[in-house]
Amino acid sequence: MEETPSLLKRASTDKLREVFQKYASIQKDGEQYMTSEDFVRKFLGLFTEAAFNDESVRLLAGIADTSKDGLISFSEFQAFEGLLCAPDALYRTAFQLFDRQGNGNVSYADFADVVQKTELHSKIPFSLDGTFIKRYFGEKKQRLINYAEFTQLLHDFHEEHAMEAFRSKDPAGTGFISPLDFQDIIVKVKRHLLTADVKDNLVAVTEGHRVSFPYFIAFTSLLNNMELIKQIYLYATKGSRTETVTKNELLYAAQTMSQITPLEIDILFQLTGAVNQPGRIDYSDLSNIAPEHYTKHITHRLAEIKAVDSPSDRSALIQVLEATYRFTLASFAGATGATVVYPIDLVKTRMQNQRTGSMIGEVAYRNSWDCFKKVIRHEGVLGLYRGLLPQLMGVAPEKAIKLTVNDFVRDKFTDKRSNIPVWGEVIAGGCGGAAQVIFTNPLEIVKIRLQVAGEIAGGSKISALSVVRELGFFGLYKGAKACLLRDVNFSAIYFPTYAHIKGAFADKDGYNSPVSLLAAGAIAGIPAAALVTPADVIKTRLQVAARQGQTTYTGLWDATKKIMAEEGPRAFWKGTAARVCRSSPQFGVTLFTYELLQRLFYVDFGGNQPKGSQSAKLAVPLDNTLGTAQPRVDHIGGYNAAVPLLAGIESKFGLYLPRFGRGAAATGTTIGSGTSS
Repeated sequence: MEETPSLLKRASTDKLREVFQKYASIQKDGEQYMTSEDFVRKFLGLFTEAAFNDESVRLLAGIADTSKDGLISFSEFQAFEGLLCAPDALYRTAFQLFDRQGNGNVSYADFADVVQKTELHSKIPFSLDGTFIKRYFGEKKQRLINYAEFTQLLHDFHEEHAMEAFRSKDPAGTGFISPLDFQDIIVKVKRHLLTADVKDNLVAVTEGHRVSFPYFIAFTSLLNNMELIKQIYLYATKGSRTETVTKNELLYAAQTMSQITPLEIDILFQLTGAVNQPGRIDYSDLSNIAPEHYTKHITHRLAEIKAVDSPSDRSALIQVLEATYRFTLASFAGATGATVVYPIDLVKTRMQNQRTGSMIGEVAYRNSWDCFKKVIRHEGVLGLYRGLLPQLMGVAPEKAIKLTVNDFVRDKFTDKRSNIPVWGEVIAGGCGGAAQVIFTNPLEIVKIRLQVAGEIAGGSKISALSVVRELGFFGLYKGAKACLLRDVNFSAIYFPTYAHIKGAFADKDGYNSPVSLLAAGAIAGIPAAALVTPADVIKTRLQVAARQGQTTYTGLWDATKKIMAEEGPRAFWKGTAARVCRSSPQFGVTLFTYELLQRLFYVDFGGNQPKGSQSAKLAVPLDNTLGTAQPRVDHIGGYNAAVPLLAGIESKFGLYLPRFGRGAAATGTTIGSGTSS
């Protein structure tokens, strides 16, 4: 089926029918149907408690049951899957919740029926006979509202409800309410826009003073416009998410957005000052007071473990386990990246080892492409993978050490706002590069000896073991200084560059798609690989066994002088193209795999998560269980978004339906509740 203009691709009819038949429990006139419980409790995995509220279940099932006969046919099931793929799926889902007759319009009776069933109405009743309702449905409340008009009605409804709540707390009409009344209204009317940090500081931001009506309106407007505030911040920082700004700097940027008033900016800094240090804010401060949006990218996690309840519980053992976790994933990532680009690495090595005045019997290469063709001609396709086994044995722990040490040192330089200075990034990268040399230099020299073994026509074959025996322990560290010079500088350039390019490629919510991760990793590898090529040439010359008639080198400085004297400065840049072509995609694949594995096998150790990852800990609305009610295996196509969208009706519109039946203990009441398998 065609892909709609959204994040989700439609499922095929056959697969949808297979899923539908799995859950449909009713047979009628030769057709199968789902009941409300089949659809909501069994298929979606919501309201799974024994004391569930059956009326709420019927309301939710009615979204898909467009015929309103209490049963969901396959055609209705498929139609709802298509609706979930629409760009405005959230509003369309809400519209079908209120369209109780299934005629494509919402009447006053439909609207009142659903509103009266919400928890908000039971706590702060809304006047369904007031002027607000009559403006939309007419004086006699007989006007029907279409979809486009309904979206505006839903948008305005909560603002009107908040003002009505203020009036109920201010019967004398003074224009003021107490701090506790202010807290009560915000928690009840705007709870879908609150995070725990904001809720805990509602009274604190008032500083004990009475709350005026303008302050109340500005506060609710700020909560509604946090996404716009984020855009103003990004405008003020020219796209940076780590730069801090003052109130005056944000006020100046806000002049371009007339919807944001100076009073709202004042309240924003009061809130961030109560939650964090006052005076300056960055993007993380805004994320901490703004709930995560329901459309946050949906990733199927193969595993999800919470190792600690809070960062304060991070013991030494937890940190060791975190390092082990990173090391394991980095090993797989490193092996994957090395295998993909190994033929390029072999060509690069042979080009760098080729010297002026070839020996008799030595294969001469005009360029990297010529080298590639001649290897296949003389040694076969498998010749491109000479030395791969020791390379994999080394590259897995090599990349694991590099990435783990880099992450560890980055954590030490990262502040509580999850920001790290550039110099901290450079040091962390350099430490990662230095740590890997200790382990990998022996494997690197064995790999290079094997890679150049095929250059002499009819030469005897050598093995990794014979190379180790020939060199001995100390011989395996030949060229280690050049290796340090190359790897420390490479990592010091690469990791900061990757972090900043990744940030630039992130979307407006700071999320990096897999493609952007791959592109950032590959692009960052270009300057890093190119700039350290001279060190790589020297290292190669030191580690390759010189043949009869070839120049020998006693050390780093000796090799530098002799290469310059005999071959000129251009010799230091031999194989630059091959090195870039190898290192750029290798590190792109490696970092892409590493971060993707962290998303798929997610473990929360209470520390820092990769920036741009869906698994980054974002503030979530109070009582919202989007994180626990995950999509199931049978949620294919548009149904991947079903649970997040239904929870989004709560988190965006505040339409909380009772979770438990009448008379049951009503705690944790959310649509998105329920376990998932």
